[in-house]
Amino acid sequence: MSADLIETFVSIGLSEQKAKETLKNDNVTQNLKSAIEQAAKITPGPIDKDSGKLLYNIATKLKTQIKGHQSMLVEYVITRKINSEIQLNAALDYLLHHPLPPVDWAKFEWESGVGVVITPDQIEAAVEEVIGKYKKELQEKRYKFNMGTLMGEARSKLKFADGKIVKNEVDMQVLDLLGPKTEADLEKPVKQKATKEQNNSGAKQGVKKEFPPTDSFVSDAGEVKSFMEIMGQAMKFHKPGENYKTDGYVITPSTMDLLKKHLTEIGGKVHTRFPPEPNGILHIGHAKAINFNFGYAKKHGGNTYLRYDDTNPEKEEEKFFTAIKNMVEWLGYKPFQVTHASDNFDKLYAYAVDLIKRGHAYVCHMKSEDLKGFDTPDSPWRDRPIEESLQLFEDMKNGKIGEGEATLRMKTTLEEGKKDPVAYRIKFTPHHRTGDKWCIYPTYDYTHCLCDSIENITHSLCTKEFQSRRSSYYWLCNALDVYCPVQWEYGRLNLNYAVVSKRKIAKLINEGYVRDWDDPRLFTLTALRRRGFPPEAINLFCAKVGVTMAQTVIDPSMLESCVRDVLNVTAPRAMAVLDPLKVTITNFPPDQATSLTVPNFPADEKRGSHSISFKPVIYIEKSDFRESADKNYKRFAENQSVGLRHAGYILTAEKVVKDGSGNVTEVVASCKKTNDTEKPKGFIHWVSDPLVCEVRLYERLFFHKNPEDPSEVPGGFLSDINPESLKIIPQAYVDSTVKNAKVLDSFQFERLGFFAVDRDTTPAKMVFNRTVTLKEDPAKN
Repeated sequence: MSADLIETFVSIGLSEQKAKETLKNDNVTQNLKSAIEQAAKITPGPIDKDSGKLLYNIATKLKTQIKGHQSMLVEYVITRKINSEIQLNAALDYLLHHPLPPVDWAKFEWESGVGVVITPDQIEAAVEEVIGKYKKELQEKRYKFNMGTLMGEARSKLKFADGKIVKNEVDMQVLDLLGPKTEADLEKPVKQKATKEQNNSGAKQGVKKEFPPTDSFVSDAGEVKSFMEIMGQAMKFHKPGENYKTDGYVITPSTMDLLKKHLTEIGGKVHTRFPPEPNGILHIGHAKAINFNFGYAKKHGGNTYLRYDDTNPEKEEEKFFTAIKNMVEWLGYKPFQVTHASDNFDKLYAYAVDLIKRGHAYVCHMKSEDLKGFDTPDSPWRDRPIEESLQLFEDMKNGKIGEGEATLRMKTTLEEGKKDPVAYRIKFTPHHRTGDKWCIYPTYDYTHCLCDSIENITHSLCTKEFQSRRSSYYWLCNALDVYCPVQWEYGRLNLNYAVVSKRKIAKLINEGYVRDWDDPRLFTLTALRRRGFPPEAINLFCAKVGVTMAQTVIDPSMLESCVRDVLNVTAPRAMAVLDPLKVTITNFPPDQATSLTVPNFPADEKRGSHSISFKPVIYIEKSDFRESADKNYKRFAENQSVGLRHAGYILTAEKVVKDGSGNVTEVVASCKKTNDTEKPKGFIHWVSDPLVCEVRLYERLFFHKNPEDPSEVPGGFLSDINPESLKIIPQAYVDSTVKNAKVLDSFQFERLGFFAVDRDTTPAKMVFNRTVTLKEDPAKN
């Protein structure tokens, strides 16, 4: 069979390689085979190569919505009424805009250029007109002029002209105007390299530039760009009201009228929705969904609903509703409206009754365990009388049937093969919003598409696992004869070294491995916020990952890199010492001011400053002092001086004080101004008269990339927990200018990392979380 088809496809002009590639796609193969058979009925005998190419285009480009027009298109091709790809594309576009019968044949032929003859004189005149328009610029730039401009404008004047003929005419008239190419015309343009001075402009010598190029993630105004600004025009979806143009969309006799009404109600604007279940805290994967839904609508001047999918009352809590909304707003988005699936419970019930009346749903008594999986037995109640199902469904609603004793099932099959999905089940559980009014609750498969329809969603953006539900999504809307949105799928975003399952996070909390949903070691959004991750960094991360169909698993280092990029331009500098060592300066100058003004951003001093204390007693990191320095050591030692950041002084050790165990407890030193002595090998940070704070340092919670993978972690994810994932420093010293900082304010503690104020801060003691180190720790890799 394959050999025969290859021979058939080659006979219409395909190469043998192209014919073999075509056979790999069953849909295209069947379409092309059918088109060739239809052509044979019209004109027996061989099909010429040009017509064969057009038949192949029909097979590959004809969308499901207009597949019924295939034989008509084949006839137009074989009878040479349509004899170019330009004409065929115009014909397909017209049919896609007018998918329902009857076809206006006169309009169709006009739009498709049937009978249009473009003469050489017309082509010559059109090209002459365009060249006349650009004659002066052509003579100046000669062959470096963009000839595509001439082609584009000439083709626009002659929609159905042969492109090759138009190009030949353009080439001939340009040659006639400019003459043959000269050596200068053939020279390649020289790329100008930026000078060293240009590369270094705006940056002090030896200081890293604070702001990255504005073509990355910072706007001209110095603000971090939004998700869609970074993504650009990457998403090419249908326009509002043009749902019928998308692949797989099902068209019914009511479709066009419903779309017309829908378009009026939305005012032509894009409408999306973010539909989380309020039974847990959002995680990093949800950030991608939030950015995509809200960002896409915002980019196109549209609106986004925050819709809680509250159909599982036993799992829903008020704290989750509040936290979800807070996280959406924290990421920078304001919902057009906050809605709930439960807002529509009455309407959804009425739809279910209508579905039964239309013969598309029935009450079933199979047990839940018998409905699990895909190869389930057919229900013996599938063909029960409509009136009987109506009565039983009302009994379910009125509490006359016990939990697990009946469900309402829909007469359709999901793309993954699951038969007759459940629409309603019985749950004698009060609902968070509706109380005891209902004891039956709709499922996701039933609720989601109908809520999308009710809210006039134009683009229902879902993760890829819902692709198998797309056919039932369209089926249900059409079965009820209501407006049908378009479902688009994209790949999930997951991180290594993390678990995001609500059940597993709850287990971590309940067993004391983490403190709560916002423990900074987790990858919930509340946890990332508490740790100090700025929302702009999360949006930047989502934009860098992009939106594709493939599931994406990313190392946390990429997210941390985005955090560094953003905090580097937003977090003011301060100095802190986590493991303090006392230094007493014996010759502290009597005329030296006891406070210094230092910039918040050393590379851009225009962005403000703060004052720090500078007194005879200072504190440095213990790791910044050794009793003896070798040639590779650049910090403080008994035999090596060191500079103090921002102070303008060099320290020289005079005496080392030790405790009974031989540990250094104090260094007695003298100082000189930097201009009065040799430049030291290094400069260190320090604090004087500091604020005592608690600092929390975080590492990865899990040792392995995939803690949930039994092949990597046979003992389960709880056996993979890093006991050193949290280190608490109860008495760190921070310069006192941070004392008025608010919860979540971020700072770069110089040489140490980025830190944020934790919500455990009290008037008596500040608490800081280390957000990220200044550089990625190579040990993690």
